[in-house]
Amino acid sequence: MKSFLVVDDSRVIRNVARRILEAFGFKIEEAADGQLALEACKRAMPDGILLDWNMPVMNGLEFLRALRATPGGNAPIVLFCTTETEMTKIQQAIEAGANEYIMKPFDSEIVESKLTQVGLL
Repeated sequence: MKSFLVVDDSRVIRNVARRILEAFGFKIEEAADGQLALEACKRAMPDGILLDWNMPVMNGLEFLRALRATPGGNAPIVLFCTTETEMTKIQQAIEAGANEYIMKPFDSEIVESKLTQVGLL
């Protein structure tokens, strides 16, 4: 079973993402900030990561850069999931190693489309 780490400081978003991803057969772990997410990845690297941008402690971009610098950290497919709409922000995320970008709010169809695009479905 493929695993997914959902990283968002909003419990509601984590719950919504969990339900959607579990319906696609993923085993889910959650983290409320980038630091907790990095610790989770060091314990067991997931197949995919749904990543929020704006979080306390360590934001999504900082996490992504740290992840990609970690041994094995290039393996997970990272979907940045945020309300940030500026092209410069999207470009920063892609340059830091994000594989794809999802805008909030999202639904099952959008997630399915992106997962298919990046080869996780």
